[in-house]
Amino acid sequence: MFKRLIGFAILIASSLLIFFTAAQTFNFTLSDDLEQETDGFSIVTENEEEEEEEGPAPIVFGIPTDSMRIVEGEVERGQSMSVILADYNISAATIDLLSQKAKGVFDLRKINAKRNYIILHAKDANRTAQYFIYEPNNIEYIIYDLRGDLEVTKVKREVQVIEKAISGEINHSLYASMLKAGGSAQLVNTFADIYAWRLDLNRIQPGDKFKLIYEEKVVNGTRIGVGKLKAAYFEHQGQPLYAIAFDQDNSSGYFDQNGKSLKKAFLREPLEYSRISSRYTMNRFHPVQKVNKPHLGTDFAARAGTPIRTVGDGVVVEAKFTRGNGNYVKIKHNGTYTTQYLHMSKFAKGIKAGVRVQQGQTIGYVGSTGLATGPHLCYRFWKNGKQVDGLKVQLPEAEPVRKRNLPSFLTQKEIIVQQLEALNTTGNQPQELLAVKEGNKSDGV
Repeated sequence: MFKRLIGFAILIASSLLIFFTAAQTFNFTLSDDLEQETDGFSIVTENEEEEEEEGPAPIVFGIPTDSMRIVEGEVERGQSMSVILADYNISAATIDLLSQKAKGVFDLRKINAKRNYIILHAKDANRTAQYFIYEPNNIEYIIYDLRGDLEVTKVKREVQVIEKAISGEINHSLYASMLKAGGSAQLVNTFADIYAWRLDLNRIQPGDKFKLIYEEKVVNGTRIGVGKLKAAYFEHQGQPLYAIAFDQDNSSGYFDQNGKSLKKAFLREPLEYSRISSRYTMNRFHPVQKVNKPHLGTDFAARAGTPIRTVGDGVVVEAKFTRGNGNYVKIKHNGTYTTQYLHMSKFAKGIKAGVRVQQGQTIGYVGSTGLATGPHLCYRFWKNGKQVDGLKVQLPEAEPVRKRNLPSFLTQKEIIVQQLEALNTTGNQPQELLAVKEGNKSDGV
């Protein structure tokens, strides 16, 4: 009996030993398999998982945000900085002090709707703002440090200038064809200005070809505008005409393949690539006075607020309002030529009698003041004291490439012509040629 009990005990002990050994082996294998299946990951606790989701605090515009929360927004119509920061424990008195600090950097009153801003505020119940960052444009941003003595800093982002090229063939209009090729409205306007005196852009024909080399400005991968148009080629009815940008003796201009300037002493039109709604004539039915009378000017249809530019250098002799002309500006260019711009909604800043202006400078904005049925510009032109048709009068050409500058021009021309000839006019996407960078600059107070 005793022997039987001992044997039974030994049997139980052996079974338990086998069981624990198997369990340990199974556990080890399971752990091994788990490590293999989750390679590259880690099993974390609930607290560790929360920390992993938050991750390291981002750096916003060079500012560590470990102890702050980030609020992004867009300025709404009628909002001021005072209104925006009222919910973040910033008083009107602080805003007033900040306005004083911001003088010479950025005027707080110029905060505009639909521009982006960021608020960095404390992680507490008061949510007191530590920084307010405003972006007035795509290149600059203003950092308002709301702590302590208050500081204001203006920073300019790095601008990348990419040299690009487009080419194409006219199908319907110059505007539509250039946009289809990958150009922009700004690029079309620049092209039209350069060729205005050599080509009647209202009479171009299907089959005419164009090629352009220009600079495009990019910030953080986003296109923000067109820079300089370096060269262009236009083939009208089989006849080629080049426009090559060239600097000589502290002045710049566009010249054809023979070194002749494409520019006249005056721009052809006072608005960029606009539509003529009424031409110079000795007999026109006046839409307001309801009588036939001479119309000694050219009307350009344009939206209210469109910038009006002076067609040439000169001195403002009149900038005032009359019942018929509305707000108008009259400019004396020299002893021979005078121009006048009527029905403006308002004058450009600083435009008054006695002020000297330069060709292409904005002098006012399209409106419908005076005797006008809608927004447009009436452009008038005098030669030797007599009103003439400003679009038909013969004007002096600008100076060609000077003899001493010809070798340099011809070298530049050869490079440009090779680049333009390499472009295929059947393409419909801009081609990237070269990229350079502009530096950063910041101003602090």
